[in-house]
Amino acid sequence: MREYQDYDALGLAQLIQTGEATPSALLEAAIARCEAVNPALNAVIVPLYEQARTLARQPPAQAPFAGVPFLLKDLLAALQGAPLANGCQALKGWVPDYDSELVRRFKAAGVVIFGKTNTPEFGLLGYTEPEAWGPTRNPWSLSHSPGGSSGGAAAAVAAGIVPMAHGGDGGGSIRIPASNCGLFGLKPSRGRIPLGPDFGEVWAGAVQEGVVSRSVRDTAAMLDCIAGPEHGAPYVIAGPATTFAHAASQPPPRLRIGSVFSTPDTPMHADCRAAVEAAASLLHELGHEVEEVALPYDHAQLLDCYLTMYYGETATDLRWLARHLGRPLRRGDVELETWILGRMGEQLRAADFSTAKRDWNQLARAMGHFHQQYDLLLTPTLAAPPTRIGELKTPPLQRAALSAMATLGGIGLLRKAIHEQACINFARMPYTQVANLTGQPAMSVPLHWNAAGLPIGVQFVAAINREDCLLSLACQLEAAHPWAHRRPVLA
Repeated sequence: MREYQDYDALGLAQLIQTGEATPSALLEAAIARCEAVNPALNAVIVPLYEQARTLARQPPAQAPFAGVPFLLKDLLAALQGAPLANGCQALKGWVPDYDSELVRRFKAAGVVIFGKTNTPEFGLLGYTEPEAWGPTRNPWSLSHSPGGSSGGAAAAVAAGIVPMAHGGDGGGSIRIPASNCGLFGLKPSRGRIPLGPDFGEVWAGAVQEGVVSRSVRDTAAMLDCIAGPEHGAPYVIAGPATTFAHAASQPPPRLRIGSVFSTPDTPMHADCRAAVEAAASLLHELGHEVEEVALPYDHAQLLDCYLTMYYGETATDLRWLARHLGRPLRRGDVELETWILGRMGEQLRAADFSTAKRDWNQLARAMGHFHQQYDLLLTPTLAAPPTRIGELKTPPLQRAALSAMATLGGIGLLRKAIHEQACINFARMPYTQVANLTGQPAMSVPLHWNAAGLPIGVQFVAAINREDCLLSLACQLEAAHPWAHRRPVLA
């Protein structure tokens, strides 16, 4: 057998099917890789080696990914008998006695789950530096962040621990780390992936679950395994005309693509503009029509209604945490920023949240109008290259002021400052949230690396229920401009 890292997930499954490898052998290769590189990365925070070894010794099931090593994100995904902390110190002792529906479907797909990956507290941030576990580092540069909130998952895949890992996306949390780590990341349409039994919707419908992977075909095949409605789901979306794997294998028709090369209110780093320009050139070579367009929605409106949801949902998370702990929440139970965001949410009125949700619908109308003319929207995934560890954290002076206000109960005095800091952070990631609010599928494709050797992804957004269009194009781009051979240099 060639090197474990040379294969994508379907390739590993094929080795098992042909008898060239066993699940136990692949699991031991994954564990060995994890033990070699994870001390530097801090991507895997909960090893589940012995449970996985027991599973790997069983005869492999007849499933697409039978025997393939896999990692779960430590957020939302309940695995019976394994800790689920959601990135929060106060939840470190929680061990669910059930599987979430998504985990049940991952298991049915045949994967061997051997660990859980790092995530920011409650998945709130676009970087992965929780106080409970410490920062995850980017395999391409250990001084840089892999992004978030699926930062641990992306770092693990980029480092060759696994070829594919679970992720979730509420504002770019699959696509941001995919971009920062040189991976493929797809956020499915709203309602495509189950969130039960604990949730019908998360973040008012903004969150969708999925995977990050090195190959497009892995994402497509896993989407076939995990997609579909569950009993009582609030959203039921039409299934694909064929399988997602089949759609990925078919060349796309000539597409009309609107591309954003600059925005009036958000600076775009030259590296990110270069990534979009290179992608547009490649698309032209492949026969597609690419036309520069203005951002087809009001970005200020998007940011305002997204942050309203963000504050309100954080407050809801903290109310849930208090109920779960069976006592009033104390300041030290969560990180300062989480506490402050929750306090911001508690100050919102019902009308504020309702108004913001109506504005979501206006964004969906704007994108619906855009798709009457264009098949896809092309943007950078991010407005800047990967940030350094600690770069987006609250500055010390402001943190001290926030801590004082949190203690004294004067958070209203700093509302403007908090909002401004949030806007500064979101200015680096302004393009991903729209698909979460509108429910559209969107993907980050690793087509560019800057002069410093850091990955720069480009994002494509399709009309709702058009994952087939995205996957078909992604496979075409992957064939024309392969990326799997590009690997960070690690131990």
